[in-house]
Parts: sequence; C-alpha cells; structure tokens
Amino acid sequence: MKKLLLHTCCAPCATFVHEWLRQNAFEATGFFYNPNIYPEAEYDLRKKCLEQYQALSGLPVIYAENDERPEAGNCADCYERRLRKCARYGRAHQFDLFSTTLLISPYQKHELIKEIGARIAQEENIGFLYHDFRAGYHKGRELAKLYNLYRQKYCGCSASLKEGKNEQAFKTAEREKVIAYS
Repeated sequence: MKKLLLHTCCAPCATFVHEWLRQNAFEATGFFYNPNIYPEAEYDLRKKCLEQYQALSGLPVIYAENDERPEAGNCADCYERRLRKCARYGRAHQFDLFSTTLLISPYQKHELIKEIGARIAQEENIGFLYHDFRAGYHKGRELAKLYNLYRQKYCGCSASLKEGKNEQAFKTAEREKVIAYS
C-alpha cells in the first residue's frame, strides 16, 4: 500500500475520494490546511464537520496550523500554498505521495491543480497523485447527506463567497449552522 497524504478541503469532498483511495490500495491520511476559508466561523464549521467525518470513517487527519492567507480570488496562489504545505509535510513524514480532494469538484481548475501539483512534487521530491475524481462528485454529495455533513455553497475564500451569495444572508445562515453543530 502506498502512503498518501490527502490535502482535504472539507468533509463532503473527502467522502468519495477517501472511498476510492481505500478501494485502490492507498493508505490515506487527511491533511486539513485551508488558510483561504473565510470567515473564521466557516473555517471552524468545516473543521468540525471533518472531525465528524473522521470519527465516522476512520480517516486519520492531520490538522495543520494556518499561516498567511492567500489573496482572495487568486486560485493559483491558493492551490500553491495548500499543496506545497501538504507536500512538505508528506515528504518530512515519509509519505509516498500527496493529492487533494479539490480534484473532485467540477468547480475547481483541474488543469491548474494538476500543473501545480506536478511541479511541487518535483521540487519537493515526493509523488503527486493526479486523478480526476469528478465522476464521483454526486456520489460524494450523496455520502455527505447520508453522514449528515455540512455542505457549503462556495470554495471558501471571500471572493467566492461574494460571487455566489449575499454576504449578510450568509452570515445569518452561518450563525444558525454554528448553533446547530454546537
């Protein structure tokens, strides 16, 4: 079995990817590092939801401390920061490969993730698993519903929040969700 460190953006995206990795003989460990998530209450909610999934699925997860926030709306910078931190941790802790749950989303820039992941793998001397998990997107959403996991409506950064939602309406919904998950 290959040891794989899986950058994990959120629990819903982890569900199908984790299942696929298990079925394909990978020993996966999640790596939650997402300094892009805005606001802080959203970050806390996603982290708590991943802890819930971790307890249900047995996926081991490393929770890395966030550092400098990437520029909102700059996807390349955001992917770079998160994947590089994952790769460095993976190499330092004897993982064979790293990958990311971002690869399940039809809303992410797959070619850019693939390019950045491959470059980082070469620079950091660790393998990068690129697999197009998008075929499992709907299955992952079904699993998230089955496990009663919080399913967010935006990637996490403030720019994506403003693109898709009225921020005040989001803050109201956020408070209600935080209370519900307390």
